[in-house]
Amino acid sequence: MHTEYGMILGLLHQFVGWLLYPVILVLALAVIGVLWELGLAFAERYYILKAFIQAAHSTATSTKTLKISHTEIEQEFQSHATKRLERIDLFARSGPILGLMGTLIPLGPGLTALGSGNIDILATALTVAFDTTVVGLLVGLVAYTIGRIRRRWYDQTWQKITSVSSANNLAEASTQE
Repeated sequence: MHTEYGMILGLLHQFVGWLLYPVILVLALAVIGVLWELGLAFAERYYILKAFIQAAHSTATSTKTLKISHTEIEQEFQSHATKRLERIDLFARSGPILGLMGTLIPLGPGLTALGSGNIDILATALTVAFDTTVVGLLVGLVAYTIGRIRRRWYDQTWQKITSVSSANNLAEASTQE
């Protein structure tokens, strides 16, 4: 029974050790993804959100010659905002988790090395642990900030789109009377 327990712990330790490089790789991909989202946020602010507002104004001033309705613009905007917010929220939550995993995984071998007096392995393990923590927290912080700013932009854009829709509905009601 005791040897089975030792074998299970050995397998668990081996499995966790195998996770270090995939965690570092995913953390690096998360950094790239957050930088990509930062670029998209600038494009959204100066082009995409303005295009939604212009499309809403176009449907309000057209004489039903456009093939897209105001409701379709609202639905498209909601879909766009939901997709972007879900993705940035995933980065905001997963960055710190990956950083914590990158912290804890090398600490096991580092503490083992400390027990056997090998300070070089301990120093390497601690460096990896602290570096992954900082990178994970940075990913989370930048993603959280982008998410908060996007939410504000989306709220403002939604208010403009719906105000155009409300004004259009009022104008149609007054012409029908």
